[in-house]
Amino acid sequence: MRPTVIFDFDGTLALGDGPVRAYARCVADAAGDSRIVDDFEDALVRIAAGSTAFRDGYHAVAASAASHGVDAATMDAAYLASRALLGTDEAPIEAPAGLGDFLDALAEHADRLLVTNAPDINLDLAIASLGAAGKFEGRVTSARKPVGIEAVVTDALTRGPVLSIGDIHEYDLAPAAALGADTALVGPAAARPPATITMAAVHLPDLYPAIQSWAAQSARLG
Repeated sequence: MRPTVIFDFDGTLALGDGPVRAYARCVADAAGDSRIVDDFEDALVRIAAGSTAFRDGYHAVAASAASHGVDAATMDAAYLASRALLGTDEAPIEAPAGLGDFLDALAEHADRLLVTNAPDINLDLAIASLGAAGKFEGRVTSARKPVGIEAVVTDALTRGPVLSIGDIHEYDLAPAAALGADTALVGPAAARPPATITMAAVHLPDLYPAIQSWAAQSARLG
């Protein structure tokens, strides 16, 4: 038996507002409506302060676009266009401090799995820019979380305990917890975590010791 640690990508491993700002620009350009970017920037401030119902910046862009009459096909095309910019100067990302070394150490006790709703566009480049190339035993793209993570967690639980890490409770963590996995919440929402979360911190590096301890203990129990 071997534990599995499941990582979300955007907002968990890939930090910064570059990708979602690129999405907002692409939607605004496609719709010819700069108000979408203005709405997004206002929402971003509220998200950081924890004073909005938006899950994240992508949710805010989608809500603004819908309110200005942008259809789903246009939004989908703009999203794909923005992902083609991932990790470039047009959509920069940065890694949590010490990510590469943390992932290397984690491999001693657990498999590392990347599960993201994003498509497999520029993902290799983005992962490499974070210092995480070759540091995952597997990855699932276009995962369609929250429902899409259920099969991944169910499969991983056949091999040992599972810890799911992400920045959106209802997408990354709640479905995993319902199946018996442990959970770690990061990002702004971690300032007020649900009581059911196993561990939480606004910044992922603050959880490195706890995640390592979880993996080592789970490996021993297995």
